Amino acid sequence: MLYYLFEYLENQYQFPGASLFQFLTFRAAMSVLLSLVLATVYGKQIITMLQRKQVGETVRDLGLEGQQEKAGTPTMGGIIIIFATLIPVLLFARLDNIYVILLIVSMLWMGIIGFIDDYIKIFKKNKEGLKGRFKVLGQVVLGFIVGATLYFHPDVTVQEKNQTVITSEFQLEEIKGGEVKSLMTNVPFFKDNQLDYANWIGWMGEGAKDYAWLLFIPIVIFIVTAVSNGANLTDGIDGLAAGSSAIIVLTLGIFAWVSGNVIFSDYLDIFFIPRAGEMVVFITAFVGALIGFLWYNAYPAQVFMGDTGSLAIGGVIAVIALIVRKELLIPILCGIFFAESLSVMIQVSYFKYTKRKFGEGKRIFLMSPLHHHYQKKGYHESKIVTRFWIVGILLAIITIVTLKIR
Repeated sequence: MLYYLFEYLENQYQFPGASLFQFLTFRAAMSVLLSLVLATVYGKQIITMLQRKQVGETVRDLGLEGQQEKAGTPTMGGIIIIFATLIPVLLFARLDNIYVILLIVSMLWMGIIGFIDDYIKIFKKNKEGLKGRFKVLGQVVLGFIVGATLYFHPDVTVQEKNQTVITSEFQLEEIKGGEVKSLMTNVPFFKDNQLDYANWIGWMGEGAKDYAWLLFIPIVIFIVTAVSNGANLTDGIDGLAAGSSAIIVLTLGIFAWVSGNVIFSDYLDIFFIPRAGEMVVFITAFVGALIGFLWYNAYPAQVFMGDTGSLAIGGVIAVIALIVRKELLIPILCGIFFAESLSVMIQVSYFKYTKRKFGEGKRIFLMSPLHHHYQKKGYHESKIVTRFWIVGILLAIITIVTLKIR
């Protein structure tokens, strides 16, 4: 909103300093500062309110060291993250940008689903929370909205590269590339790094590419569901999900900035995505909110984010990756989420297999998700979290390096 106010003041009255709001870097800097202040200053007041409302965590006895001491710690702290992200975005971002709108909708949608889940657990005294099929349904609906928007909305485009053509024996002419609708994405580690989802159904005959959305939207639904569930599983010990997510989101912010910059996107040979740079304002606010929340969520946690936070975080990360066309890098960048999810799938599958074959279920890990395995091995949760962060930083560096290693 401030963007439009100062744009008006500059155009009508040449108000001193109003032109600053035209600069993306200035608005991104203000966004991260404000989100940090909101998360740390007002975050404490939200925690106090949650304590007053007796919104405390119900802890199941899993035999983990220090687990029972966490009983009664305020949960639903994801409200802090959502609040501290959206206020700066509403103030400093261009709200007519389709990508910003999509990220706001994604955060609110998944936040509401998580809030309902936490509400049922706490106030209805139902430890299972929202039934799994309703969670999945909510994720599928968001995936459908995101996929349909990215496919059909006219502002979701990529810029074609300029081409030099020979017009005569001694004359060259440069044809400037225009904005086009495309389902192309970047493939890491390959020199010819472009993949078009539409080609996957092109073999079906002429005109088949017009129905590429039938393939693209299910892919988007799968990615949104997988990443949001991965973030949810990672939120098991103090500071793990918030810290890991901050690393991931900051990395995606770099991709959003270079993808929205015509010079850097050309140099790095990635898609120039018009209007994608505006997402940097949202992303910096998101990073500031996560770091500010970590102030209270680091060991020993004064508040937990609950599903209100973890589902919203995962959903937004998935949508950002899809917008900047880096979804194929998710297994690397979100390697912590991926490992946590994989450990659960392996554990459950192996247990069912051995029970069916031998009559007694066996386990590969001492406990899943993976962070609980290390807790069972006697590692303090602070050490587990720190080492997971280090791995997350290494994965983020590898992800960034893929821009040049092909």
